[in-house]
Formats: sequence, structure tokens, C-alpha cells
Amino acid sequence: MSDKQITQEPNAKPEGEVPWHALEAEEVLSKLKVDLERGLSTAEARRRLERFGPNELVEKARTTFWQMLWGQINSFVIWLLIGAAIISALLGDYVEAGAILLIVIFNAIMGIVQESRAEESLAALKKLAAPEAQVLRDGHRISLPAPQLVPGDIVFIEAGNYIPADIRLLEAVNLSIDEASLTGESVPVKKRADVVLEEDIPIGDRHNTAFMGTLVTYGRGKGVVISTGMNTQLGLIATMLQTVEEEQTPLMKRLDQLGKTLGIGAMAVCGLVFIVGVTRLALSTAQFSLSDPATVQELLNLFMIAVSLAIAAVPEGLPAVVTISLAGGMREMVKRHALIRKLASVETLGSVTVICSDKTGTLTQNQMTVTRLWADGKFISITGSGYEPHGEFLNDDQKINLKEYPAVGTAMWIGALNNDAQLELSGESEGKATYRIVGDPTEGSILVAAEKAGTSVEKLQEAYPRVQEIPFDSERKRMLTIHALKQPMDDDLSPFTSADREKGYVIAVKGAPDVVLNLCTQRLKMDNDVEPITEEIRQEILAANDAMTKDALRVLGVAYRVVPQMPEEITPEALEKDLIFAGLIGMIDPARPEVKKALNEARTAGIRTIMITGDYPNTARAIAEEIGLITPGHQVLTGAEIGDKSEEEMREIVKVTDVYARVSPAHKMKIVDALRDNHEVVAMTGDGVNDAPAIKRADIGVAMGITGTDVAKETADMVLTDDNYASIVSAVEQGRVIYSNIRKFVYYLISCNMGEILIIFIGTLLGWPPVLTAIQLLWLNLVTDGAPALALGSEKGDPDIMQYPPRPTDEPIINKTMLSGIIVQTIAISAVTLTAFAIGRGINIDLAETMAFVTLSVSELLRAYTARSENVTIFKIGVFSNPMMNWAVLASLALVLAVVYVPFLQPIFNTTAIDLRYWLMILPLILLPSVAAELSKVFIARRRAKAQ
Repeated sequence: MSDKQITQEPNAKPEGEVPWHALEAEEVLSKLKVDLERGLSTAEARRRLERFGPNELVEKARTTFWQMLWGQINSFVIWLLIGAAIISALLGDYVEAGAILLIVIFNAIMGIVQESRAEESLAALKKLAAPEAQVLRDGHRISLPAPQLVPGDIVFIEAGNYIPADIRLLEAVNLSIDEASLTGESVPVKKRADVVLEEDIPIGDRHNTAFMGTLVTYGRGKGVVISTGMNTQLGLIATMLQTVEEEQTPLMKRLDQLGKTLGIGAMAVCGLVFIVGVTRLALSTAQFSLSDPATVQELLNLFMIAVSLAIAAVPEGLPAVVTISLAGGMREMVKRHALIRKLASVETLGSVTVICSDKTGTLTQNQMTVTRLWADGKFISITGSGYEPHGEFLNDDQKINLKEYPAVGTAMWIGALNNDAQLELSGESEGKATYRIVGDPTEGSILVAAEKAGTSVEKLQEAYPRVQEIPFDSERKRMLTIHALKQPMDDDLSPFTSADREKGYVIAVKGAPDVVLNLCTQRLKMDNDVEPITEEIRQEILAANDAMTKDALRVLGVAYRVVPQMPEEITPEALEKDLIFAGLIGMIDPARPEVKKALNEARTAGIRTIMITGDYPNTARAIAEEIGLITPGHQVLTGAEIGDKSEEEMREIVKVTDVYARVSPAHKMKIVDALRDNHEVVAMTGDGVNDAPAIKRADIGVAMGITGTDVAKETADMVLTDDNYASIVSAVEQGRVIYSNIRKFVYYLISCNMGEILIIFIGTLLGWPPVLTAIQLLWLNLVTDGAPALALGSEKGDPDIMQYPPRPTDEPIINKTMLSGIIVQTIAISAVTLTAFAIGRGINIDLAETMAFVTLSVSELLRAYTARSENVTIFKIGVFSNPMMNWAVLASLALVLAVVYVPFLQPIFNTTAIDLRYWLMILPLILLPSVAAELSKVFIARRRAKAQ
């Protein structure tokens, strides 16, 4: 059904040609063909249910176990390892074959466990759907399961209800809805049914519409369903989540490419070794014939050496080291309040260049806080943040005694009396009491401020109980309460004199400052005396309001009047007159105190932070400027301003825009896509349903664990358990450490393996007997490339790791610096091993092979120590500061010595015991590669210093 047929059929699309929020209520009902008094008939509802389907989110088919398994093994390195295991088994080396297969299985299990947790987004979204709904059917109000709702249903909502579908409101009585999870708005939105809005107005400003999954916090209402299921705004987010394709992380791309390069290169060189060996055999043997048993045996020996060399050169430890390093990184992250849901995300965080952060609950505390008050010409600042009722009142940065500023206490008392919220003790954290607000956060912030002023709100409300009220109304923009002056409070702070208490009742008013001011004829002076409001005083109050508003404060005016007896007529006209203006109260959702430092640390590390919020531009700008987020010369834009921009325009816009306000989920996706098109590695933080699609689209999705919705957490790669922005910077640091450790392993592995290949290749070219036998190569590969390589994954990282900018996304794991180091080490290792073989060859071939084997093995073990840092010398980081490395090297050394000195192992490994004089010959050779590595670090450091 198309939108053009809407006059014949109801339409369920929220973003089609029918902008329901831009139509009069009567026109909406007409187009949806529903009677306001009777609702839909049962038969019509059944027909529409068949046409539009159930009002629920549809989840695409999950990835099966076999699909996940295939995804884990379908990579070049894994297939290469499986092939190596098969060849090892065919050659009779079942230990090597079993070790390689265990690595493959371990890697697959870890990957499957992680991925099995990654696709829970839709299940979490479904939790937001209301289980039951109050519906008008056949003229009767009935309760129905939410999935049975259809477009055109008349539904009733009240405080505590989740909105069951997207609804065009027809009636709204003091209705407030918490849309933070959908739009990012930090306070509940006041809804109105009588307004008609512009067609292209953002979702957060559609005050005549209620959206599926949001929560009614106050009041009641009635509306007509305009969209159900996947056609709701929540459904659109679900669709975006399902259509975002998973992509390989930068690490996975680099490792896969490295594996291919190493595997193909190793096999090519080993093939060349075999060809050269066969050629030399043919040229040196007078009667070279495949029918000659001696020739066949020589060929078989050459083949086994080539295959063994290929197995030794294949980076079978790479998947294991990566998995173990990332798993260790995950454990470290938990200590730093970050829970990693996907292994590769640990490393990807280390390459992040841009953090796109939601404002509410991420950069701010998501706790409205009164920060400023104006009374009788003075601005009073209030310290403290959040709901903890502890803080100070300051005038010109000097602490004040409220007994000397009675009008400040009066304004607080009026705000606390005219209040429907409650401040409750919620528990204890780190030895301190924690509090929560029940009701509207804006009203709750006034209660907290009153407590900071020394007022017991509970005792205040008991002393002056509410006896009557006129609730807040979006048209009146104010709330009125009447309180009986039953008993006195602290006379020193009481705004009401004994004469007032004898009169009996106080009328308290709170609302929009300009509206409240128009109801007042007098102003409260600082000593609690009053004076008539002149035009000059009126302009002074309005100017104070403007000043507070420009600082992005949400401002309320408070006023009161004392009357001798309970008014008989409870109407605005009778009560809202001759009021005394007490003051202005300004509140804001404040920035987290630790955010500014974290942003500076991120900036030092070359990471840019962008704020993306559903809040208003002025509020977003004020918070951004307070925490130092905005770069000089950069701008603040709204979702409406980027809505129709092309991809090319967006790529330029994101370069100079630090704050985006009033954005929709689609806008967030657009911003993330533009950044990624500019080759940025993007981390998207957030806590709401509205953040989920962009979280999934980003390279790294970061959700808040405390305030975050289940949808955001299930979609994210990482969840912050303390909702602390500073934990993101800590996670970035750990990500860089992990990547650095993986590079160290690769550096160590390749320099050693290339040395082994070059040794065999040169020995073959020289026509020497095999420098190393096949079994020696396999044993060397098992012991020296195993535990020491894994120990490199437990390094703590260089101390200056956060002083460098993020590495380029296209930078290979083996960069120019590492390549030069590999060349130096390959030459050094090859030279000392061949020298040891040449020394032993002058005595006997068994001794030569043993001396070469020991020289190569022990030099590689010492090389593991120098590989602990690419830039810092081993003496600066501490030779034995990594306990795991110490144990790994000792264990490996014991295994090497075992095959040399244990008699029954000697014939198997073609070794012979070597005495002290031969050790004295090879000891300088053993040390030479490590000395070369350390000298290379010094040379590179000096070259970098000159370049700077």
C-alpha cells in the first residue's frame, strides 16, 4: 500500500508522505478511518492486524553455530596451519601436529564464545515494548497485548506506562514522557495534543507525538496509533541495526594480510631451498637417478628439511598470541571499568582517531543540578553536582552564610514546597550515601539545592503541608500549590514571619520566569522585606533570566503570597495575583568533573572528541565550552542543518564541526559514515536506543553500563561499567599496549624465522651438510617460538605510549622501522649460527649441528628479552621486570639443554654433549644478536631526536 492511498487505507509508516504531527487531530482520525468515541471495531482491527502484522520488532535470522565456526576457520593463516598440521602428521611428528591443531581449536572456541554474545540487540529492543495497552475497541476500554495493536487504535496512557506504539496524541493532561533513550533529551518532554507542527521538525521536538518504548513519567493522555512494529521510530532503529554489516577490524585486516605474506613468502623460499638443493645434488652426483636408493634418500632428506623449514616459518603462534593478548587485555580492561564484548575491539580502541560522544550521561552526569540562583540583584552560585545534597552557596566565589541572605532561603523553600518530586536515599557506594530522584529531574534538582541550603525537605513539607494545587499546564507554563502554615520551622531561615503563620496559608507558584513575573506586584528583598516591582526592577529580572539562559541553564521563576484563610475559589484568576517574586533558579545537567582531564589526555594522544546529542544547541555548546571540547574555529550544527547534505559535503563538514545538536539516529549514522569516509577510526559512545545504530556502524561502539539501555549495551563492542568518560581514555591506552605487544611478537617471530630460513638457504648454497636437521627445526620452533613469544603478550607497555598520535589505518604491522630491525636481526642470527657450525664442522658434523642448534636456540631466547620494547632499551624497562618472560625463557632453555645432554634424546635430535670450551666459543656468538638489537634502539632514538 502506498502513502498516496492514505484516504482509502490507514498507513503505518512513520516517515512516509503523511506527516501525522503536521495534521490536525480531526484530520488524523479521518485519514485513519477511526471513530474517536468508539475506536476500531473488532473486525476492522483483525483485518488491519492481518495487513500490517503484529506490533512487534522482527528479528532477522541469527548466525548459526556452524556459520560462526566457518567464520573462525576461514582465514588464510588458519588454513595454512591446518595444512602444516597435516604435513607434520604425515612426516610422523604428531606432537607438532597436535600442538598446531590445539592452537586452531582454541582460537575458534574463543571467537565463537565472543560472537555468540554479539547479536542480542533485537532481544533487548523487544524488552522496551509495552506488554499491555489500554485500548478503545467497539466503544469499550479494554486491555490488550501490545502486539495486537494496529494503526487507528485509540489508546490510553498514564504515568508509569511504556508507550506501546507510535501515537499521535489527541489529549494530554500534564503529560511528560521520558524520551532520553530515543532522542538523548536529558529531561522528560512536556507533551501537547493541541499543537500542529511543521513537517520537517526533528523527532525530539514533536510534542504532539509519543514514541514506542518511551516512558510516561507524569500525567495522562489519549492518542491514536499511527505506526506499529518495524514502522515505528524504534522499529526504524531495529532495521538500521540489522542492516549494519559487521566489518573486519583494522587488526584483523592487518593480521590476515601479514599471515598471507608470511605464508606465501615462507613457502616460496622453502621451495627455492629444495630446488637449489636438488640442483646441487644433481650437479655433484655423477649418476643422479631416481632409481638410485641413495639419491632418493638424499631427495627425501632435502624435502623433509624444506617442509620442516616451511612449518617453522609459518606463524602458527600468531592466532594464539593475538587471542591470549587480547584476552589478557580484556581482564585488564575490567579492572579499568571497561567490559569488552568482542576480543578484537581491545586493539581497535588503540587505533581510534575520533570519539563521537553522546552528551547526556556520558559527558554529563544525567542528573539535573541547580548551579545558580538569582535573588534581589545578586547571582548566587551553588557547588556540588548530582543528587548528593552537599554543597556550598557562593557570592563572587566567596562562601556565604544564608542567614545573611534570607531571600535565597525563601526562594529555595518556595521551590521545595511547589514540588512533586522526592529525594530518596538509594544506597551506599564507596562508603558514601547515594541518592535518587523520584519524579521530574528538574523538580528533584530543586529539592537537592534546598537540602544543600540546610533545609530538611521532609520536615518542611510536614510543617507546611499541601492542601490544594493547580497542576502544571503547558499553556499556563506554571504550577501552583497551597500550603497550610501549621507549625514554624527554624525561625532564622524561615521566610514566613510569625504574623504570616497567623494568617494561615501560603500560595506558592513556580514556572517560566516571564510568566511568573507577570503575576507579581512585589519583589522580595534580600532581608525578606518586599518592595513594589517597578519597570526598572522588571527589566532587571528579565535581564538576569536572559544571562542565565545564555549559559544554557534551564531557568524557573518562584513567587508566593500569604493569605489569612483557605481560598474558596481554586482558580488561576483568584489565586495568581499580587504575588511576591522570590527569585530565579537555574539548573543544568552538569559535566562530569573528570571529563575535562580525560579530554585533554585524549587530545594529547592525537584523538579528537565530537559531541553528538539530541539536546538543544545552546545547552550542548555551553557544556562543550565548559569541558574544553570545542577546537578554536570549529562550529556547532543541528541535525536539521545536516539533514539534506550530500556525502561529499558531509565529509567536509565533519572536519570542522565539534558539536551536533538535535540529531536523530539517521543523522548520527550520517556523521559516523562521513568520518569513516575520511579514513578516521571512529568510536561512538552512548547510552540510549537512539545511539545503537551508530554504535554498531562505528569501528568501536562504547555503551554506558549504568545508565545505558540494554539495546545500546548489546550492540556495543565495549561497555563502561562506571559510565566514566575517563575510562575510555584508559581503554585506548590499553588498546595501544595490546597492539604494541602483538607487534613485538611479530617482530620477534619474523626476525627469528627469517634467520632460520637464511641459515638453511646459505648452507645449501655453500654445499654444506644440513646445518640443522628437520627434527631440530621443529623442536626449535616449538620451544623458542612458543612460551617466550606468549610472554611478550603480557608486557605492560612503554611509559610514553599515550604521547604518540594514533597510527595510520593503512600502516602495516611491519613498518619501516621494524623492517630494518628484522633485517639486522636476520643477518646477525644467521651469521652467528653459520659461524658456530663452521667452527664445529672442523671437528665433526654432529658437534657442528649441535653448536649451531644451541647458538640459534639460546640467541633467540635472549632475543625475546630485547623484543620487549621496540624503542626503550632493556636496561631502562628492567631486564627481569616481566616474570612471565623469565619463567618462559628458563623453561625453554631447559628443553633445549635436555635434547643436548639427555643421552636417549641425542640420537633422536642428532645432538652431542658439548663441554665448557665449546660453550666459551659460542657464548659471544649467542650474545651478538641481542647486542645488535639494543644498539639499533639507541641508533633509532638518536635519529628520531634529530628529526624533531
